[in-house]
Amino acid sequence: MNMRKLTIISVLSLIGLFALIGAGCSGVPVGSSDSGAGGATINIQGTGATFPRPIYQKWMSEYGKIHPNVRLDYQSVGSGAGQRAILDRTADFGASDDPMKDEDLAKAGSELLHIPTVLGAVVLTYNLEEVKEQLKFTPEIVADIYLDKITKWNDPKIAAENEGVQLPDNNITPVYRSDSSGTTGVFTDYLAKTVPEFSERITYSKQPNWIQGVGIGGKGNEGVMGQVQKTPNTIGYVEVAYAKENDLPIALIKNKSGNFVEPSIENISAAAAGAEMPPDMRISITNADGANAYPISSFTYVLLYKEQQHESKGKALVDFLWWAVHDGSGYASDLHYAPLPDEVVKMVEEKLSSITSNGKALRE
Repeated sequence: MNMRKLTIISVLSLIGLFALIGAGCSGVPVGSSDSGAGGATINIQGTGATFPRPIYQKWMSEYGKIHPNVRLDYQSVGSGAGQRAILDRTADFGASDDPMKDEDLAKAGSELLHIPTVLGAVVLTYNLEEVKEQLKFTPEIVADIYLDKITKWNDPKIAAENEGVQLPDNNITPVYRSDSSGTTGVFTDYLAKTVPEFSERITYSKQPNWIQGVGIGGKGNEGVMGQVQKTPNTIGYVEVAYAKENDLPIALIKNKSGNFVEPSIENISAAAAGAEMPPDMRISITNADGANAYPISSFTYVLLYKEQQHESKGKALVDFLWWAVHDGSGYASDLHYAPLPDEVVKMVEEKLSSITSNGKALRE
C-alpha cells in the first residue's frame, strides 16, 4: 500500500516537472497572465479622469462578460494623474477630459493618441434645502462666486435671474477640486472663455490657484459631490452623472445663445454638433454655438501609444475600445453620457486601425 502511494506521488511530481519545462520552453514565464494565447488572462490597467468613471466601469463589467480572459481595471484618480501615468508608462492607458498640451505630448517619446469615448457635461449643483426650484446661473454669476465677489445666496445678481425664488440670506461656500482635474479644466475653460476677469485672475487650468481662503476642496468628482451633500449652502461643479445618480439639484446655465439650458443628452450632443473635429481630435466644445447647446460640455479621452510595446495586451486594448465606441455606446445615455457623433466614431475607427505593435496593425 505504501509503495502504491509512493508511485502515485512520483508520477504526479513528474507531471508537474514536465509542465514547468513545457512552460519554460514556450517562452512564457510561469504565472504570466499576459501571453494572450490559449485563453490566458490579459490584465489591462487604466488610470485617470473621474469624469468618465461610471461609464468606464460599466463598459469593463459588460466587456468582461463576453471576454472573460480580458481583465480591465480603472483607477479614477484625476486627469492630471492619468496624463502623468501614460507619460511614465505606469498604466496601459491614461484618461483625461482635458486634452494634453503640445509641450506634454513632446515628453512622450513616441506618438500618443487621443481617443474620444463619450460626451459628458460639468454641472453646478448646490445644497439649499429650503429652495425647491431649479436655479438659473449665468457664467458671470458662477465666476463671481468663485472670485469671491458674490458671497450671499440672496445676492441681487442671483435674485434677478431667479424671480420668485425665496433665496436665503446665507453665505455661499464654493467647492472646488483639490486635485489636478479634467473636470476643473473643462469648468475653468468655460469661465475663462466667457468672463474676462476670471481669465485674468484664475484662468483655465486643471489645477488653478483658487482665491485663497475661499471655499473648500474635494478630491475627485466624488469628493466635490460629498462636500456639497454634507455641507449646507455650498455650490460645486461635478460631472452630470454624479449629480443625477445622487439626486442632487442641477442648475440651468445660460448658453452662448442666451438660453438657460439643462445638461440633457440632446443638449450635450448639440454642443458637439457644430464642432469641426481636428485630425488629432483634441478639441474644446465649451460655450458652443447653438440654441440648445449645453455650454459646459466636453469629450472625454483615452490616451494610449500608437506603437504598443506588448502585442497581445495592445490588441486586447484596441479591441475593447472598438467595442466601447460601438456596442458600448448603447449604455451611455442610461448613465447620462452622450454617445459620440457618427462622424467622430469614423475618426476613432481610423485611429484605432493605425495602432501597431512591432510594426504590425493590431486591428484586423
